[in-house]
Formats: sequence, structure tokens, C-alpha cells
Amino acid sequence: MTPKADTGGRSTSTRVVLPTLAAGQFLMALDSSVMNVSIATVADDVGSTVTGIQGAITAYTLVMAMLMIPGGKVGALIGRKRAFMIGCGIYGCGSLTTALAPNLPVLLIGWAFLEGVGASLILPAIVALVAGNFSVERRPGAYGLVAAAGAVAIAVGPLIGGVATTYFSWRWVFAGEVVLVLGILVLARRVADAVPDRRPRLDLVGAVLSALGLGIFVFGVLRSDQWGWFRPKPDAPSWLGVSPVVWLMLAGLFLIWVFLRWEARLVAQGREPLVDPALLGNRQLTGGLTMFFFQYLVQMGVFFVVPLYLSVALGLSALDTGARILPLSLTLLAAAILIPRLLPDVSPRRVVRLGVLAMFAGAVSLMAALDAGAGAEIVTIPLLLIGLGMGALASQLGSVTVSSVPDEQSAEVGGVQNSVTNLGASIGTALAGSILIATLTTSFLTSIEQNPAVPTAVKTQANVQLQSGVPFLSDAQLKTALKDADASADVTAAALDANAAARLDGLRAALAVLALAALVALFFTHRIPTAQPGSSAGGGSPGRGPRT
Repeated sequence: MTPKADTGGRSTSTRVVLPTLAAGQFLMALDSSVMNVSIATVADDVGSTVTGIQGAITAYTLVMAMLMIPGGKVGALIGRKRAFMIGCGIYGCGSLTTALAPNLPVLLIGWAFLEGVGASLILPAIVALVAGNFSVERRPGAYGLVAAAGAVAIAVGPLIGGVATTYFSWRWVFAGEVVLVLGILVLARRVADAVPDRRPRLDLVGAVLSALGLGIFVFGVLRSDQWGWFRPKPDAPSWLGVSPVVWLMLAGLFLIWVFLRWEARLVAQGREPLVDPALLGNRQLTGGLTMFFFQYLVQMGVFFVVPLYLSVALGLSALDTGARILPLSLTLLAAAILIPRLLPDVSPRRVVRLGVLAMFAGAVSLMAALDAGAGAEIVTIPLLLIGLGMGALASQLGSVTVSSVPDEQSAEVGGVQNSVTNLGASIGTALAGSILIATLTTSFLTSIEQNPAVPTAVKTQANVQLQSGVPFLSDAQLKTALKDADASADVTAAALDANAAARLDGLRAALAVLALAALVALFFTHRIPTAQPGSSAGGGSPGRGPRT
């Protein structure tokens, strides 16, 4: 069922197929990063609130998380190329609906639902189409470029969003996505498909169980900043004295366990599962998936923390913030493209370990550089290191996961892989945000409490009103709030000093957690193979890599 992979050097696959699939990956990652700098503007334009727009972002993430595994199976049912093109069509309709949305409900339909459904078809299909269009030896480079395109979209999204919002309208971003979708559909005709030898069946019960399990778990993670991870925040709901986040995550894990038991039962009965539970016994596959999880956890945590430092702590514009993040894109692309090209036989395990260490070094160096007098230039070297690490992982992990199974299971692996990355991204953002706010709150209230210039009544009021969390505010925002509250000059000065110090403490704490996550990832790198797929040392064959 596998189409003939490219064998002609820099063939049509290189010139057309790879840019097409990379453009699809770029498109999928662009939305949230673009909109993060335009939330307030979008809210005003559609007559909603910032909370409403953040809810739309959350809903988009949830739809993808719920449908990614079934979306991979749909690709096996109707063909990977057809799933990719249908997904692009649905996504384009969603982008057009969003661009024209007059209110929040229409925005939710276009952005959260239609684009989420489209993404759940596109992303697993991309994984399978790379496997179907490139020989085993060329897959590391192909997967590296595709993964790099998604990461670059996250990095340049704030710059694109800043330009569009400042000089045109946020709606032009989504209109531009429609044009990009049309271009992808035209080019996708040159992509070779993998037509199944038989028509598989869709496990509807498994699809519902996996969607509910992943959706409930991710929803719990995404609500952690409003409800608290374990101890409920003030005015947050509470079940048996514990935050609903705990119960939602437990319920999600239980449903995922039920899903795996159901899939094992289907296999025992000789019926076709949505995901073969035997995949979890594949050491190479689980190793690659684990590293994908940690990569996206650290990656999205960094993309949450660094823009906050640049745009809020330093007060840079969206344009300047995006420009300062660009160095990460340069080393990311360089590593993702050049490592497979210049070192085609390098050990994937060695590259992954060096990549994780580079991400760790970048997080630690940025944490150490943060200081009261630091400027925007301090992020350059750390971001170069983090981008280098991300690019190194991107150059290997896609090939590692897909080469661990036969080609006919590539779409299935694509669905699981994108679910894992979505989970890692959600946890990374939520974890970095919650640690940042918790540390910021503790530091700010401690500084206020220890400052003799602040009256006792103000200290008491601050402890009562801010116990649920101190917002991450710029100096200008805080001055405005204090002026509206008729604060005295002494209180204003004390609050500004405490806020500046607390912001840095919060940022350092978040970066420390991300650095720790990178170190933890090192303990799982032994599952990554030491030889490239298809090499004699690896003992694999095209479409079925070594199972070390």
C-alpha cells in the first residue's frame, strides 16, 4: 500500500511535496501564536471580552485534542491525501468564517470548531504523507523541516499578528490563511497518496472514549490557572475540598485506561482497533513519543514566558517582541535542515540528547540573565540555544516514531503523536503560567508586607484581594490601577518596586521548572535508537525501523 518514495535526489518531492506539507504544518501552528498578541483587539471587535477570546483559544485546543486520534484513523479509511485535502478545505472554511465573524458565537464556530476539525485531519495525514513520499534515509530531513515549520510559526506568529493588528486588522490574518489553504490545495495534487489494500473499519466506541478521555484531561489542565492545580482558588469551584482540575485529570486518565482496555478487547476478538495497544509495547515508539511530549512542554513554556518578559516586563511592542524571538527560528531551521543533510548517519540518540541539553542550557542561561537592569538583548543567546535544541529534536523524532512501525500504521502513529504533542503543549503552557503567577503572588505580597512605607490597612487589603493571584502587569498598567485607587505616592512607589522584583521572580521560577523538565527528559533518551532508520546498524528496513 506504500507509494514509491522519491529516489531522484532533489526530485519533485523535494521541490513541491515537502514545501506543501511544511506549509500545512505552519498553518496549523500559526493561529494561537498570532492571536495571543491581538486578544484585546479581537474582543472589542466582536463585542466580547478577553475571557471569551481566551475561551475560543481553549476550545480550539480541546477540539484538536479530542479528535486527533480518530482523525488519524479517518486518513486510513479515505486515504491520507484525501484526508489532508478535506482537512485543508474544512480549515479554510473555518478561517474564512473567523475572518468575517461579527460576534463570538460565529468566531467559535469558525475558529474553535471548523479549524479544530480540519487540524485533526491534517496533522496525522502530514506524518503519513511524509512516510509515503520519502525514502527512509530522507525522512529525518523531511520530518525535521516539517516540524521546524510549525515551531517557526509559533515564533513569528506574534510578529505577524503585531503587524496585522497595528497596520491593518486581525481579520487579515485569517483571510491570509484562506489564500494559503488554496495554494496548499493546488500543490497537494502533486503529493503521492498511500491507498490502503483493504478498507479498514472505524471503531466508534474507541473514538468516543479517546476523545472524551483526552478532552477532559486537557480541559482540566487548561483550567488550572483559573481553578488551581490542587487547592481551589478563591471563588473557584471545589469538589470535596479539592480543585476540579484534579478530578477532571483523574477522570480523563480513567477514560483513557478504559479506551485501552476496549482496544485490547477488540484485538483479542480479531476486530480492528482504533489504536493497537501493542504500540505501547514498542520501545522505540514510546521513546519518541515521550521526547515529543517533553519537547513541546518546554517549547510552549518558553513561548509563554519569553513574550511576557519582552512585552510586559520591558514594555516592547508586539513588533519588537516578535523580532526579538526571531533568533530562535534561525537556529531551529538551521539544525532541523542541516543535521540530516550534513550528518545523515549520526546517532539519533546522540542528537536528541544534545538537543535536550541545548534547551536546558538556554533555559538556565536565560534564568541567570534575568535582572532588574537587564534589557531585551539578554534573550538572544538563550533563544539561539533553545532553537538549536528544538531543531535537533525536530530533525530526528518524527523519523524515529514512524520508522518504528510499518508504513500502513503511519497515520495511526500520526494521530497518537499529535495528541501527545498537544498534551505536552497544554501542560507546558499551564505549568509555566501557574508557577509564574504563584511565585509572583508570593513575592509581591511578601515585599508589600515587609515594606514599612505601606500602611497596615493597605497590606491587609492586598492580602485579601490578591490571594487568588497577582496579575502579571507592566509598570504602566500598575500605575494606572493605583491612580484609579487613589494610592499615595509612597504606596505607589512600594508597589512598583515590589511588582518589578516579583515579575522577575515569577519568570525565573517558570524557567527553572522548564529547565527541570528538560533534565527529566534526559532520563528517557535511552529509548531512542542509536542508528538511523534503514541503516545496517539499525537493523531496520524501509517502513519498519529498529525496535531497540
